[in-house]
Amino acid sequence: MEITFVAKDPGSNPNQSPTLYKTDRGSWVVQGWSIMDPEVRRKMNIPEGEDAVEIPDRLVPFFLQDGS
Repeated sequence: MEITFVAKDPGSNPNQSPTLYKTDRGSWVVQGWSIMDPEVRRKMNIPEGEDAVEIPDRLVPFFLQDGS
């Protein structure tokens, strides 16, 4: 899989994370805050081999800025 940087969260300091990447497989990779709350994870019913991260609303507009 090849990834292309799209955006870092400009409102998150000091390291400007979360981060969005576009893949060559027609998908997105999101680097974000780990969801560690066991009750939230239980409600999500995340299968083995998958995970979930949280990103702020201010990062969502970057999903459509890469032109694909």
